[in-house]
Amino acid sequence: MRALPQPKPEDFDLATVLHALGDPVRLELLRRLTAEGETTCSPEGVTVPRSTLSNHWRILREAGITSTHISGKTRLVTLRRNELDARFPRLLGAVLDEFTHPSSPPPGASSDPISGGSRTVLRSR
Repeated sequence: MRALPQPKPEDFDLATVLHALGDPVRLELLRRLTAEGETTCSPEGVTVPRSTLSNHWRILREAGITSTHISGKTRLVTLRRNELDARFPRLLGAVLDEFTHPSSPPPGASSDPISGGSRTVLRSR
């Protein structure tokens, strides 16, 4: 099986990372990764279509935010927190802190885009 493209930390691009962090579904995936440490590419409770989920994981991986390795027939995804923090200090922490502890509900807020739960996120327009 071919290796998946994953940038080296020195190749991380701020605009690409910010773009990857700019989607509510990807932010929820990151929140889950932060809590769980590692997940499969199809975690439980995810209600978005597999093709959409695959695209979100690809964007996160190609931005350097996550790392995907293959174990048998399973793809395991981990957060590249140390590498991101070294390249862009405090960026990921600030984003995740705001996402998990928002200061106030933003205009246009809706429920969790992945599981339909009560987590506050922005709805796309």
